[in-house]
Amino acid sequence: MSDETGDRLTALEIRYAEQERTIAELSDQLAGQWKTIDRMQKKLDALTERFLALEESAAPEIPVTKPPHW
Repeated sequence: MSDETGDRLTALEIRYAEQERTIAELSDQLAGQWKTIDRMQKKLDALTERFLALEESAAPEIPVTKPPHW
């Protein structure tokens, strides 16, 4: 191999290693973000259930009666 070919090969190997490391870091960040999103979704679902339960218990019962003019 000539020096130029060897230098190009070394540069490509370095670039490949850097890209592989970057992809692994991005993959880890993405996995962490999905965990955060799942946790937040579960909290939102729980809060929605609590809100609906509170809304149901706080709403006054309106009796069904005939209007006075009937």
